[in-house]
Amino acid sequence: MGGKLSLVRAARLVGVSRAALQKKIQSGELESYDGMIDSASLLRCYPAAELEDSAELMRVTQIKERAFGKRVFERALPDAEVLAARVTELGRAAERSQAQLGQLNTLLAHLYARLDELERQQGEGALTDWNALRTWIRSEADAAMEPGFSNPLAVRDRLLSVMSAHVIVLPGKQEFLVEGQDTLLEAAIRAGIPLDYGCSGGNCGLCKARLVSGQVKKTRHHDYVIREAERERGYILLCSNTAVSDSVIEAAAAHGAQDIPLQQVNARVKALTPLTGGFMLLQLETPRSQRLRFLAGQGVNLEVSNAYSADLPIASCPCDERNLMFHVRQLPGNHFSDYVFHQLRRNDIVRIEGPHGEFILHQGIPRKLYFFAFDDGFAPIKSLIEHALSLDAGNIQLHWFGSNPAAIYQPNVPHAWADALDNFGYDAHLAGFDLRTLNAKRRETLNGWLQDILHDEPELMEGDLYIAGPEEAVEVTEQFFRARGLPGSRIYTGKLP
Repeated sequence: MGGKLSLVRAARLVGVSRAALQKKIQSGELESYDGMIDSASLLRCYPAAELEDSAELMRVTQIKERAFGKRVFERALPDAEVLAARVTELGRAAERSQAQLGQLNTLLAHLYARLDELERQQGEGALTDWNALRTWIRSEADAAMEPGFSNPLAVRDRLLSVMSAHVIVLPGKQEFLVEGQDTLLEAAIRAGIPLDYGCSGGNCGLCKARLVSGQVKKTRHHDYVIREAERERGYILLCSNTAVSDSVIEAAAAHGAQDIPLQQVNARVKALTPLTGGFMLLQLETPRSQRLRFLAGQGVNLEVSNAYSADLPIASCPCDERNLMFHVRQLPGNHFSDYVFHQLRRNDIVRIEGPHGEFILHQGIPRKLYFFAFDDGFAPIKSLIEHALSLDAGNIQLHWFGSNPAAIYQPNVPHAWADALDNFGYDAHLAGFDLRTLNAKRRETLNGWLQDILHDEPELMEGDLYIAGPEEAVEVTEQFFRARGLPGSRIYTGKLP
Protein backbone atom coordinates (compact mmCIF):
# COMPACT_ATOMS: atom_id res chain seq x y z
CA MET A 1 0.00 0.00 0.00
CA GLY A 2 1.32 3.44 -0.92
CA GLY A 3 1.49 6.39 1.38
CA LYS A 4 -1.78 7.92 0.15
CA LEU A 5 -5.30 6.47 0.19
CA SER A 6 -8.57 7.63 -1.31
CA LEU A 7 -11.31 8.57 1.15
CA VAL A 8 -13.52 5.61 0.26
CA ARG A 9 -10.68 3.09 0.60
CA ALA A 10 -9.45 4.61 3.87
CA ALA A 11 -12.94 4.47 5.35
CA ARG A 12 -13.29 0.82 4.38
CA LEU A 13 -9.89 -0.10 5.81
CA VAL A 14 -10.56 1.27 9.30
CA GLY A 15 -14.31 0.51 9.33
CA VAL A 16 -15.70 4.03 9.71
CA SER A 17 -17.85 6.27 7.51
CA ARG A 18 -16.44 8.73 5.01
CA ALA A 19 -18.15 11.52 6.94
CA ALA A 20 -16.20 10.55 10.08
CA LEU A 21 -12.92 10.83 8.17
CA GLN A 22 -13.97 14.18 6.67
CA LYS A 23 -14.56 15.56 10.17
CA LYS A 24 -11.10 14.47 11.29
CA ILE A 25 -9.59 16.14 8.21
CA GLN A 26 -11.46 19.36 8.96
CA SER A 27 -10.31 19.30 12.60
CA GLY A 28 -6.69 18.70 11.57
CA GLU A 29 -6.47 15.26 13.23
CA LEU A 30 -6.02 13.56 9.86
CA GLU A 31 -3.66 14.67 7.12
CA SER A 32 -5.02 15.01 3.60
CA TYR A 33 -3.34 15.99 0.34
CA ASP A 34 -5.43 16.76 -2.76
CA GLY A 35 -8.25 14.55 -1.50
CA MET A 36 -5.91 11.67 -0.57
CA ILE A 37 -5.33 10.57 3.03
CA ASP A 38 -1.87 9.88 4.44
CA SER A 39 -1.77 6.22 5.56
CA ALA A 40 0.57 6.89 8.48
CA SER A 41 -1.73 9.65 9.74
CA LEU A 42 -4.70 7.29 9.33
CA LEU A 43 -2.99 4.64 11.44
CA ARG A 44 -2.21 7.22 14.15
CA CYS A 45 -5.88 8.22 14.31
CA TYR A 46 -7.05 4.59 14.37
CA PRO A 47 -4.27 2.63 16.13
CA ALA A 48 -6.61 -0.30 16.83
CA ALA A 49 -7.37 -0.77 13.14
CA GLU A 50 -5.35 -4.00 13.02
CA LEU A 51 -7.62 -5.51 15.68
CA GLU A 52 -10.75 -5.15 13.56
CA ASP A 53 -11.94 -8.52 12.36
CA SER A 54 -13.32 -8.77 8.83
CA ALA A 55 -16.17 -11.00 10.06
CA GLU A 56 -17.21 -8.24 12.45
CA LEU A 57 -17.16 -5.74 9.59
CA MET A 58 -19.49 -8.05 7.66
CA ARG A 59 -21.80 -8.41 10.66
CA VAL A 60 -22.12 -4.64 11.07
CA THR A 61 -22.70 -4.22 7.34
CA GLN A 62 -25.51 -6.78 7.43
CA ILE A 63 -27.10 -5.10 10.44
CA LYS A 64 -27.04 -1.76 8.65
CA GLU A 65 -28.60 -3.22 5.52
CA ARG A 66 -31.31 -5.13 7.40
CA ALA A 67 -32.08 -2.03 9.47
CA PHE A 68 -33.58 -0.13 6.56
CA GLY A 69 -35.12 -3.05 4.76
CA LYS A 70 -32.60 -3.53 1.97
CA ARG A 71 -31.78 -7.06 0.89
CA VAL A 72 -28.42 -8.27 2.23
CA PHE A 73 -26.14 -8.20 -0.76
CA GLU A 74 -24.46 -11.48 -1.56
CA ARG A 75 -20.75 -11.07 -0.91
CA ALA A 76 -19.65 -13.49 -3.62
CA LEU A 77 -16.10 -13.86 -4.82
CA PRO A 78 -15.29 -12.09 -8.07
CA ASP A 79 -15.34 -13.96 -11.35
CA ALA A 80 -12.43 -16.45 -11.50
CA GLU A 81 -10.71 -14.58 -14.33
CA VAL A 82 -11.14 -11.26 -12.52
CA LEU A 83 -9.77 -12.76 -9.32
CA ALA A 84 -6.79 -14.22 -11.19
CA ALA A 85 -6.06 -10.86 -12.82
CA ARG A 86 -6.15 -9.07 -9.48
CA VAL A 87 -3.85 -11.64 -7.88
CA THR A 88 -1.47 -11.29 -10.84
CA GLU A 89 -1.43 -7.53 -10.42
CA LEU A 90 -0.74 -7.99 -6.70
CA GLY A 91 2.21 -10.21 -7.68
CA ARG A 92 3.55 -7.50 -9.97
CA ALA A 93 3.24 -5.01 -7.12
CA ALA A 94 5.21 -7.39 -4.89
CA GLU A 95 7.92 -7.62 -7.55
CA ARG A 96 8.09 -3.84 -7.75
CA SER A 97 8.33 -3.65 -3.95
CA GLN A 98 11.16 -6.21 -3.99
CA ALA A 99 13.01 -4.18 -6.61
CA GLN A 100 12.55 -1.01 -4.57
CA LEU A 101 13.87 -2.85 -1.52
CA GLY A 102 17.01 -3.75 -3.46
CA GLN A 103 17.43 -0.13 -4.48
CA LEU A 104 17.01 0.92 -0.85
CA ASN A 105 19.76 -1.47 0.25
CA THR A 106 22.07 -0.05 -2.42
CA LEU A 107 21.25 3.48 -1.30
CA LEU A 108 22.01 2.59 2.34
CA ALA A 109 25.38 1.13 1.34
CA HIS A 110 26.25 4.37 -0.45
CA LEU A 111 25.05 6.36 2.58
CA TYR A 112 27.24 4.37 4.99
CA ALA A 113 30.25 4.87 2.70
CA ARG A 114 29.56 8.60 2.56
CA LEU A 115 29.28 8.75 6.37
CA ASP A 116 32.68 7.02 6.70
CA GLU A 117 34.18 9.58 4.35
CA LEU A 118 32.66 12.52 6.24
CA GLU A 119 33.85 11.05 9.53
CA ARG A 120 37.45 10.91 8.26
CA GLN A 121 37.20 14.51 7.07
CA GLN A 122 35.83 15.75 10.42
CA GLY A 123 38.52 14.06 12.49
CA GLU A 124 38.50 12.45 15.94
CA GLY A 125 36.41 15.14 17.66
CA ALA A 126 33.16 14.24 15.88
CA LEU A 127 33.58 10.45 16.18
CA THR A 128 30.90 10.00 18.84
CA ASP A 129 28.26 11.97 16.89
CA TRP A 130 28.95 10.08 13.63
CA ASN A 131 28.76 6.72 15.40
CA ALA A 132 25.43 7.66 16.98
CA LEU A 133 24.01 8.75 13.61
CA ARG A 134 25.24 5.57 11.89
CA THR A 135 23.77 3.39 14.66
CA TRP A 136 20.40 5.16 14.46
CA ILE A 137 20.15 4.82 10.65
CA ARG A 138 21.08 1.15 10.77
CA SER A 139 18.61 0.32 13.55
CA GLU A 140 15.76 2.12 11.78
CA ALA A 141 16.52 0.41 8.46
CA ASP A 142 16.81 -3.03 10.08
CA ALA A 143 13.54 -2.56 11.97
CA ALA A 144 11.69 -1.52 8.80
CA MET A 145 12.96 -4.49 6.79
CA GLU A 146 12.82 -7.28 9.35
CA PRO A 147 10.34 -10.09 8.47
CA GLY A 148 8.04 -9.35 11.40
CA PHE A 149 7.48 -5.70 10.45
CA SER A 150 4.15 -4.93 8.79
CA ASN A 151 1.69 -2.13 8.45
CA PRO A 152 -1.75 -3.60 9.36
CA LEU A 153 -3.47 -1.21 6.97
CA ALA A 154 -1.15 -2.32 4.16
CA VAL A 155 -2.06 -5.98 4.78
CA ARG A 156 -5.77 -5.20 4.72
CA ASP A 157 -5.41 -3.00 1.66
CA ARG A 158 -3.77 -5.87 -0.26
CA LEU A 159 -6.70 -8.13 0.62
CA LEU A 160 -9.18 -5.39 -0.32
CA SER A 161 -7.47 -4.93 -3.69
CA VAL A 162 -8.06 -8.62 -4.47
CA MET A 163 -11.69 -8.70 -3.31
CA SER A 164 -12.69 -5.37 -4.83
CA ALA A 165 -11.63 -2.64 -7.23
CA HIS A 166 -11.67 1.08 -6.51
CA VAL A 167 -13.29 3.22 -9.22
CA ILE A 168 -13.26 7.01 -9.65
CA VAL A 169 -15.89 8.66 -11.86
CA LEU A 170 -14.94 11.78 -13.80
CA PRO A 171 -15.65 14.66 -13.97
CA GLY A 172 -17.37 14.63 -10.56
CA LYS A 173 -14.66 12.51 -8.87
CA GLN A 174 -17.22 10.27 -7.15
CA GLU A 175 -15.75 7.03 -5.80
CA PHE A 176 -17.08 3.52 -5.31
CA LEU A 177 -15.88 -0.06 -4.86
CA VAL A 178 -16.76 -2.93 -7.20
CA GLU A 179 -17.25 -6.08 -5.14
CA GLY A 180 -18.13 -9.68 -5.90
CA GLN A 181 -19.56 -10.19 -9.38
CA ASP A 182 -21.17 -6.75 -9.64
CA THR A 183 -20.93 -4.83 -12.88
CA LEU A 184 -19.64 -1.27 -12.80
CA LEU A 185 -23.21 0.00 -13.09
CA GLU A 186 -24.56 -2.15 -10.25
CA ALA A 187 -21.72 -1.14 -7.94
CA ALA A 188 -22.21 2.56 -8.71
CA ILE A 189 -25.96 2.37 -8.08
CA ARG A 190 -25.41 0.64 -4.73
CA ALA A 191 -23.00 3.41 -3.79
CA GLY A 192 -25.69 6.00 -4.55
CA ILE A 193 -23.98 7.44 -7.63
CA PRO A 194 -26.71 8.37 -10.18
CA LEU A 195 -24.97 7.36 -13.41
CA ASP A 196 -26.90 7.53 -16.66
CA TYR A 197 -28.46 4.23 -17.70
CA GLY A 198 -31.58 2.89 -19.33
CA CYS A 199 -32.29 -0.81 -19.73
CA SER A 200 -29.25 -2.02 -17.71
CA GLY A 201 -29.33 -5.06 -19.99
CA GLY A 202 -26.94 -4.07 -22.75
CA ASN A 203 -29.51 -2.94 -25.29
CA CYS A 204 -29.88 0.84 -25.14
CA GLY A 205 -26.30 2.11 -24.77
CA LEU A 206 -27.21 4.87 -22.30
CA CYS A 207 -24.62 3.63 -19.80
CA LYS A 208 -21.79 3.98 -22.30
CA ALA A 209 -18.69 5.43 -20.61
CA ARG A 210 -15.00 5.89 -21.37
CA LEU A 211 -12.33 3.93 -19.52
CA VAL A 212 -9.62 6.47 -18.71
CA SER A 213 -7.29 4.11 -16.87
CA GLY A 214 -7.34 0.66 -15.35
CA GLN A 215 -8.55 -2.68 -16.63
CA VAL A 216 -12.12 -3.96 -17.08
CA LYS A 217 -13.58 -7.30 -18.16
CA LYS A 218 -16.79 -7.97 -20.07
CA THR A 219 -18.94 -10.25 -17.91
CA ARG A 220 -22.32 -9.96 -19.65
CA HIS A 221 -23.42 -10.06 -23.26
CA HIS A 222 -24.78 -6.87 -24.82
CA ASP A 223 -26.57 -6.31 -28.12
CA TYR A 224 -25.74 -2.62 -28.32
CA VAL A 225 -22.95 -2.08 -30.83
CA ILE A 226 -20.09 0.23 -29.83
CA ARG A 227 -18.48 1.68 -32.94
CA GLU A 228 -14.85 0.76 -33.65
CA ALA A 229 -13.70 4.35 -33.25
CA GLU A 230 -15.33 4.51 -29.80
CA ARG A 231 -13.81 1.17 -28.74
CA GLU A 232 -10.37 2.45 -29.66
CA ARG A 233 -10.98 5.47 -27.41
CA GLY A 234 -11.87 3.18 -24.50
CA TYR A 235 -15.68 3.24 -24.52
CA ILE A 236 -17.48 0.41 -22.73
CA LEU A 237 -20.97 -0.37 -21.38
CA LEU A 238 -21.04 -0.10 -17.60
CA CYS A 239 -23.87 -2.65 -17.36
CA SER A 240 -21.80 -5.35 -19.08
CA ASN A 241 -18.33 -4.86 -17.59
CA THR A 242 -16.71 -5.17 -14.20
CA ALA A 243 -13.49 -3.62 -12.94
CA VAL A 244 -10.48 -5.90 -12.79
CA SER A 245 -8.16 -3.30 -11.29
CA ASP A 246 -8.49 0.14 -9.74
CA SER A 247 -9.91 2.25 -12.56
CA VAL A 248 -10.94 5.72 -13.62
CA ILE A 249 -13.98 6.14 -15.87
CA GLU A 250 -15.55 9.14 -17.54
CA ALA A 251 -19.33 8.86 -17.37
CA ALA A 252 -22.44 11.02 -17.36
CA ALA A 253 -24.26 11.30 -14.03
CA ALA A 254 -27.35 13.11 -12.85
CA HIS A 255 -26.69 16.29 -10.91
CA GLY A 256 -30.34 17.00 -10.15
CA ALA A 257 -33.93 15.97 -10.77
CA GLN A 258 -33.89 17.69 -14.17
CA ASP A 259 -31.28 15.17 -15.39
CA ILE A 260 -33.53 12.14 -14.79
CA PRO A 261 -35.65 11.28 -17.87
CA LEU A 262 -39.36 10.51 -17.70
CA GLN A 263 -39.83 6.73 -17.87
CA GLN A 264 -42.70 4.28 -18.27
CA VAL A 265 -42.27 0.90 -16.64
CA ASN A 266 -44.64 -2.02 -16.16
CA ALA A 267 -43.82 -3.47 -12.73
CA ARG A 268 -45.17 -6.56 -11.02
CA VAL A 269 -46.67 -6.60 -7.52
CA LYS A 270 -44.21 -8.42 -5.30
CA ALA A 271 -46.01 -8.01 -1.98
CA LEU A 272 -48.93 -6.25 -0.28
CA THR A 273 -48.51 -5.80 3.48
CA PRO A 274 -51.13 -4.10 5.69
CA LEU A 275 -49.71 -1.52 8.09
CA THR A 276 -51.26 0.30 11.03
CA GLY A 277 -53.20 3.52 10.56
CA GLY A 278 -54.97 2.38 7.40
CA PHE A 279 -51.83 2.09 5.27
CA MET A 280 -50.73 -0.59 2.84
CA LEU A 281 -47.09 -1.29 2.00
CA LEU A 282 -47.06 -1.89 -1.75
CA GLN A 283 -43.85 -3.47 -3.06
CA LEU A 284 -43.28 -3.54 -6.82
CA GLU A 285 -40.53 -5.28 -8.78
CA THR A 286 -39.43 -3.90 -12.14
CA PRO A 287 -38.16 -6.11 -14.99
CA ARG A 288 -34.41 -6.71 -15.09
CA SER A 289 -34.30 -5.10 -18.50
CA GLN A 290 -36.26 -1.98 -17.51
CA ARG A 291 -35.39 -0.63 -14.11
CA LEU A 292 -36.68 2.70 -12.85
CA ARG A 293 -34.03 5.37 -12.53
CA PHE A 294 -34.86 7.96 -9.86
CA LEU A 295 -33.41 10.05 -7.07
CA ALA A 296 -34.26 9.47 -3.42
CA GLY A 297 -37.29 11.54 -2.39
CA GLN A 298 -38.90 11.60 -5.84
CA GLY A 299 -42.35 10.25 -6.68
CA VAL A 300 -44.14 8.57 -9.56
CA ASN A 301 -47.63 8.06 -10.96
CA LEU A 302 -49.00 4.55 -10.38
CA GLU A 303 -51.82 3.14 -12.50
CA VAL A 304 -53.71 -0.04 -11.59
CA SER A 305 -56.23 -2.00 -13.68
CA ASN A 306 -55.48 0.34 -16.63
CA ALA A 307 -57.94 2.74 -15.04
CA TYR A 308 -57.12 4.19 -11.62
CA SER A 309 -54.03 6.21 -10.82
CA ALA A 310 -52.36 8.19 -8.02
CA ASP A 311 -49.18 10.19 -7.50
CA LEU A 312 -47.12 8.67 -4.68
CA PRO A 313 -43.63 9.24 -3.30
CA ILE A 314 -41.23 6.31 -3.55
CA ALA A 315 -40.48 4.96 -0.07
CA SER A 316 -37.27 3.08 -0.91
CA CYS A 317 -33.68 3.76 -1.88
CA PRO A 318 -32.51 4.12 -5.51
CA CYS A 319 -29.61 1.86 -4.53
CA ASP A 320 -32.05 -1.05 -4.96
CA GLU A 321 -33.91 0.33 -7.95
CA ARG A 322 -35.68 -2.90 -8.96
CA ASN A 323 -37.56 -3.15 -5.65
CA LEU A 324 -39.83 -0.13 -5.22
CA MET A 325 -41.88 0.49 -2.11
CA PHE A 326 -44.93 2.72 -1.65
CA HIS A 327 -47.09 3.62 1.35
CA VAL A 328 -50.70 3.70 0.16
CA ARG A 329 -53.17 5.44 2.46
CA GLN A 330 -56.69 4.01 2.64
CA LEU A 331 -59.17 6.61 1.39
CA PRO A 332 -62.70 5.18 1.23
CA GLY A 333 -64.34 6.21 -2.03
CA ASN A 334 -61.01 6.81 -3.77
CA HIS A 335 -60.87 4.41 -6.75
CA PHE A 336 -57.12 3.88 -6.63
CA SER A 337 -57.04 3.28 -2.87
CA ASP A 338 -60.07 0.94 -2.97
CA TYR A 339 -58.52 -1.10 -5.76
CA VAL A 340 -55.17 -1.47 -3.96
CA PHE A 341 -56.79 -2.50 -0.68
CA HIS A 342 -59.47 -4.83 -2.05
CA GLN A 343 -58.59 -6.08 -5.55
CA LEU A 344 -54.88 -5.78 -6.29
CA ARG A 345 -53.08 -9.11 -6.03
CA ARG A 346 -49.52 -10.44 -6.09
CA ASN A 347 -48.05 -10.58 -9.63
CA ASP A 348 -50.56 -8.06 -10.97
CA ILE A 349 -49.09 -5.41 -13.28
CA VAL A 350 -48.85 -1.79 -12.12
CA ARG A 351 -47.88 0.87 -14.63
CA ILE A 352 -45.29 3.37 -13.40
CA GLU A 353 -44.66 6.76 -14.97
CA GLY A 354 -42.02 9.08 -13.58
CA PRO A 355 -40.08 10.10 -11.67
CA HIS A 356 -41.08 13.62 -10.69
CA GLY A 357 -40.34 16.07 -7.90
CA GLU A 358 -37.29 17.92 -6.60
CA PHE A 359 -37.40 16.88 -2.94
CA ILE A 360 -34.02 15.14 -3.14
CA LEU A 361 -30.89 14.70 -1.04
CA HIS A 362 -28.39 17.51 -1.54
CA GLN A 363 -24.78 16.44 -1.11
CA GLY A 364 -22.00 18.83 -0.28
CA ILE A 365 -20.47 19.95 2.98
CA PRO A 366 -20.97 17.09 5.49
CA ARG A 367 -23.46 18.59 7.95
CA LYS A 368 -25.78 16.73 10.28
CA LEU A 369 -29.07 15.82 8.57
CA TYR A 370 -32.38 16.50 10.30
CA PHE A 371 -35.57 14.92 8.96
CA PHE A 372 -39.10 15.94 9.97
CA ALA A 373 -41.87 13.60 8.78
CA PHE A 374 -45.56 14.33 9.34
CA ASP A 375 -47.88 11.30 8.99
CA ASP A 376 -47.24 9.69 5.55
CA GLY A 377 -44.50 12.22 4.88
CA PHE A 378 -42.39 9.37 6.24
CA ALA A 379 -42.48 7.74 2.78
CA PRO A 380 -40.16 10.19 0.95
CA ILE A 381 -38.18 10.75 4.18
CA LYS A 382 -37.53 6.99 4.37
CA SER A 383 -36.17 7.06 0.82
CA LEU A 384 -33.87 9.98 1.66
CA ILE A 385 -32.59 8.37 4.86
CA GLU A 386 -31.89 5.04 3.17
CA HIS A 387 -29.98 6.89 0.46
CA ALA A 388 -28.04 8.89 3.07
CA LEU A 389 -27.12 5.66 4.85
CA SER A 390 -25.93 4.09 1.59
CA LEU A 391 -23.63 7.12 1.18
CA ASP A 392 -22.21 6.74 4.71
CA ALA A 393 -23.63 10.14 5.66
CA GLY A 394 -22.73 11.62 9.02
CA ASN A 395 -25.13 12.05 11.92
CA ILE A 396 -28.85 11.75 11.18
CA GLN A 397 -31.81 12.74 13.37
CA LEU A 398 -35.43 11.86 12.56
CA HIS A 399 -38.53 13.41 14.13
CA TRP A 400 -41.78 11.68 13.10
CA PHE A 401 -45.01 13.48 14.01
CA GLY A 402 -48.23 11.45 13.89
CA SER A 403 -51.76 12.79 14.04
CA ASN A 404 -52.45 9.76 16.26
CA PRO A 405 -50.46 6.67 17.35
CA ALA A 406 -51.58 4.67 14.30
CA ALA A 407 -50.32 7.41 11.94
CA ILE A 408 -46.77 6.38 12.84
CA TYR A 409 -47.43 3.28 10.80
CA GLN A 410 -43.91 1.78 10.57
CA PRO A 411 -42.42 2.42 14.03
CA ASN A 412 -40.17 -0.64 13.79
CA VAL A 413 -38.20 0.86 10.88
CA PRO A 414 -36.74 3.96 12.60
CA HIS A 415 -36.32 1.99 15.84
CA ALA A 416 -34.24 -0.57 13.93
CA TRP A 417 -32.12 2.21 12.45
CA ALA A 418 -31.55 3.70 15.90
CA ASP A 419 -30.65 0.31 17.41
CA ALA A 420 -28.22 -0.63 14.63
CA LEU A 421 -26.55 2.69 13.89
CA ASP A 422 -24.49 4.81 16.26
CA ASN A 423 -25.01 7.95 14.19
CA PHE A 424 -28.82 7.79 14.01
CA GLY A 425 -31.33 9.34 16.43
CA TYR A 426 -35.12 8.99 16.42
CA ASP A 427 -37.98 10.66 18.28
CA ALA A 428 -41.72 10.08 17.77
CA HIS A 429 -44.25 12.83 18.55
CA LEU A 430 -48.03 12.40 18.86
CA ALA A 431 -50.08 15.45 17.90
CA GLY A 432 -53.52 14.31 19.01
CA PHE A 433 -55.12 16.17 16.09
CA ASP A 434 -55.24 15.96 12.29
CA LEU A 435 -51.99 17.39 10.96
CA ARG A 436 -53.68 18.01 7.60
CA THR A 437 -55.96 20.64 9.09
CA LEU A 438 -54.26 23.24 11.27
CA ASN A 439 -56.20 26.07 12.86
CA ALA A 440 -54.52 28.85 14.83
CA LYS A 441 -54.43 26.87 18.09
CA ARG A 442 -52.96 23.78 16.41
CA ARG A 443 -50.30 25.89 14.69
CA GLU A 444 -49.37 27.38 18.05
CA THR A 445 -49.12 23.90 19.57
CA LEU A 446 -46.90 22.67 16.74
CA ASN A 447 -44.67 25.73 17.09
CA GLY A 448 -44.32 24.93 20.78
CA TRP A 449 -43.14 21.39 20.03
CA LEU A 450 -40.65 22.69 17.48
CA GLN A 451 -39.34 25.17 20.05
CA ASP A 452 -38.84 22.32 22.54
CA ILE A 453 -36.91 20.34 19.92
CA LEU A 454 -34.72 23.33 19.12
CA HIS A 455 -34.09 23.91 22.84
CA ASP A 456 -32.92 20.30 23.24
CA GLU A 457 -30.98 20.28 19.96
CA PRO A 458 -29.57 23.79 19.36
CA GLU A 459 -27.04 22.29 16.91
CA LEU A 460 -29.97 21.80 14.53
CA MET A 461 -29.36 25.35 13.30
CA GLU A 462 -26.00 24.16 11.92
CA GLY A 463 -27.49 21.23 9.96
CA ASP A 464 -29.57 20.59 6.85
CA LEU A 465 -33.32 20.23 7.31
CA TYR A 466 -35.69 18.01 5.26
CA ILE A 467 -39.44 18.29 5.91
CA ALA A 468 -42.20 16.18 4.33
CA GLY A 469 -45.90 15.68 4.93
CA PRO A 470 -49.23 17.52 4.63
CA GLU A 471 -48.81 21.02 3.19
CA GLU A 472 -49.88 23.01 6.24
CA ALA A 473 -47.63 21.12 8.68
CA VAL A 474 -44.66 21.49 6.33
CA GLU A 475 -45.25 25.23 5.92
CA VAL A 476 -45.49 25.84 9.68
CA THR A 477 -42.23 23.94 10.27
CA GLU A 478 -40.41 25.73 7.46
CA GLN A 479 -41.57 29.16 8.67
CA PHE A 480 -40.56 28.33 12.26
CA PHE A 481 -36.94 27.58 11.38
CA ARG A 482 -36.64 30.39 8.84
CA ALA A 483 -37.83 32.85 11.48
CA ARG A 484 -35.03 31.68 13.78
CA GLY A 485 -32.32 32.23 11.19
CA LEU A 486 -31.86 28.88 9.48
CA PRO A 487 -30.96 29.77 5.86
CA GLY A 488 -33.54 28.82 3.28
CA SER A 489 -30.76 27.18 1.25
CA ARG A 490 -30.53 24.49 3.96
CA ILE A 491 -34.27 23.77 4.20
CA TYR A 492 -35.85 21.29 1.76
CA THR A 493 -39.55 20.53 1.66
CA GLY A 494 -41.80 17.86 0.17
CA LYS A 495 -45.51 18.67 0.38
CA LEU A 496 -48.08 15.88 0.10
CA PRO A 497 -51.78 16.33 -0.72
